[in-house]
Amino acid sequence: MPASFAAPDPEAIPIHAVLADKWPAFADALEPIERSFAQALGFTAKPGSHLIVPGADGAIGRVLYGSVDATARGFDPFAAGRLSTLLPAGRYQLVGGWPDPSLTALGWALSAYRFTRYKSRTDDGPLLCVPTGTDGARLQRIVEAVALARDLVNTPANDLGPEALEAAAVALATRHGAEVRVFSGDMLRTGFPLVHAVGQAAAEHPRLVDFAWGPMDAPKVTLVGKGVTFDTGGLDIKPESGMALMKKDMGGAATALALAHMVMDAGLKIRLRVIVPIVENAISSSAFRPGDVYRSRKGPTVEIGNTDAEGRLILADALALACEESPALLLDFATLTGAARVALGPDLPPFYTDDDALADEIARCGKAAHDPVWRMPLWAPYDALLEGKTGEINNISGGPFAGSVTAALFLRRFVEPDTAWVHFDIFGWNPTTKPGRPEGGETQTARLLFDLLSARYPA
Repeated sequence: MPASFAAPDPEAIPIHAVLADKWPAFADALEPIERSFAQALGFTAKPGSHLIVPGADGAIGRVLYGSVDATARGFDPFAAGRLSTLLPAGRYQLVGGWPDPSLTALGWALSAYRFTRYKSRTDDGPLLCVPTGTDGARLQRIVEAVALARDLVNTPANDLGPEALEAAAVALATRHGAEVRVFSGDMLRTGFPLVHAVGQAAAEHPRLVDFAWGPMDAPKVTLVGKGVTFDTGGLDIKPESGMALMKKDMGGAATALALAHMVMDAGLKIRLRVIVPIVENAISSSAFRPGDVYRSRKGPTVEIGNTDAEGRLILADALALACEESPALLLDFATLTGAARVALGPDLPPFYTDDDALADEIARCGKAAHDPVWRMPLWAPYDALLEGKTGEINNISGGPFAGSVTAALFLRRFVEPDTAWVHFDIFGWNPTTKPGRPEGGETQTARLLFDLLSARYPA
């Protein structure tokens, strides 16, 4: 089990979920000394509140938690996860009326995450016993995968450049016995010219990691993740405020790797392929320029309208590669546009697909997994905004509107028409701490997609 979990233990300290309107009856059932203690501290089971109640020996006897009805507007199944950061060390167990013990346990573990590469954690946190009826192994692989992605996103670019991100992807593939190919430097110039163009100015060469796992005759599912280890904006340089968090611009790659770990560790019955184009969008004498034109892997020429729209360029070559073997399902992940954040904020990633049934399935899984997403349209009339003047396609629309939509439309040009394809425009970062979502790097959509793939292709 991860450090946040323990095996079931009947002696573990109970944590009771108590609704405010049920508190008087619950209090009457407590021992008189416990009831008096709770009353003395003014505990009323207000949603989100908690109380540590001592036992007769002075040690912790039980924990009371002010719960919320699962049907209430804004119900958060991760809310009680905050307890993993508030309770003292010890073993705890959920008892009583928890609406979704599995999600509560997951929220506990995700809340307990700390990035310790540069600041070690010396305190022993509390441990939660895996709730009865919950698949502990499944919880473990999800928590491990999320921690992997968060660690990658949180690592600054001086320690996670293209070489280090390649190493992380190869290490994951090797751990699970996947077949790995790496294309690097000038090897990309002809096969992946857009990846090469974006990364050619950096001290560390651009590269593309391509690994495959599972039986050759199983349904093909391909993941593509944007791996920009730092984005200055290139010659169209970002302002200081826009560059501050650009270590997270490889959040799409981190998400693809997190989902890949869940799939491989669970042994789902698919032929999984993961393609991660990796670059640093740097500035030097060899940087690509506004107005340059490059022929893409798929064939059409791409005119560079803005060097800060680099993520879609490296994804274009990767998506073209993915489509060459006609996958049954193609998913791409990218911290692609600020426009997506303006539209939906940091917590709700938009996704794009032409497959209505698949979109409905994604929405259902997102709601059930508490991994929210929102479908946005691939609005065909905006396609004309991407027509190039010198090249066949421009990498930007040239206007201030619908930036996330036009970025998705750009990507669609490199996907074969009959492919079941979904593009996720994620943020990859929690600006503030919320239950289950500590401030810092985040993986969005991976958990919901693991549920979707598990239902389609069970082990």
